[in-house]
Formats: sequence, C-alpha cells, structure tokens
Amino acid sequence: MRVWIDADACPKPAKDLIVKFALKRKLEVVMVAGQAQSKPAFACVRLIVVPSGMDAADDYLVDNAAPGELVICSDVPLADRLVKKGVAALDPRGREFDERNMGDRLAARNLFTELREQGQVGGGQAPYGEREKQAFANALDRIIARLSKGP
Repeated sequence: MRVWIDADACPKPAKDLIVKFALKRKLEVVMVAGQAQSKPAFACVRLIVVPSGMDAADDYLVDNAAPGELVICSDVPLADRLVKKGVAALDPRGREFDERNMGDRLAARNLFTELREQGQVGGGQAPYGEREKQAFANALDRIIARLSKGP
C-alpha cells in the first residue's frame, strides 16, 4: 500500500509519524512537493518535486494516487478531487475527508476564505500540538487498517 503526502503543507511531526507507520507496516511513502524538502533516509520514502506552478503538486497527486491508497493533505479542494476519484484522504489533524462530509468541508472553507478576504477574520489554524498529533495517529492507524483489508 502507498501513502502519499502533500509535503509542502504537512507538519513535520505528521510526516515523521507517517514514516514510523510505513517502517512498521512495510508501506511505501511518496512525498510530493512544489519545492525541495528534506526526505527521511529510508528506502520506503520517495520525494517527488514537481515543477512549480499553480496546483502542480495537487494535480500530480490526483493523477497518480489510486483507489485503495491514502493521501495526507490539508487542502480541501484537493481532498474533494481525491475523494471523487475513490482515494482516501486525511488531514494532518486526524480528520478524514469522505463523500458524507465533503460538501460541508468545502462550504466552510469557502466561507472562511471569503471572510478572510473581507478582513472579517484573521489568522490560520491553531498550532500543531500533541492533541493534533494523537488524533492524526489514531486516524492514520484506523484508515491504514481499513485500506489494508481491501474493498
């Protein structure tokens, strides 16, 4: 099984956790980025740096990830494209994207984008701490177990 990472936006603690799972469960990890990244020195991890450009890494993930695989991403429109293709998607905070929640997630994302552009809200996500890391580890374990069983 392969786990893909939208590496430009994924927090390092989440990347480290994915590699730990990959080593333990004999998974392949593919980090996709629009700029050079440090890659863990394990044979099970590959880094693909795509040419820079609007959504180049997203397009690569959508074109190459397959049903039965998992993509770690924070980007809601990217997750929507993946879910429509039948690819599992999980954000680094442990929230899975699926057909049931994509409409709500897209609507919330669009609303907050509009409010930020109008200056009505500011800031971004809260810092990535132990709670987020634990939620991610639990969800990652659950999804990998589910995908390993097959359809």
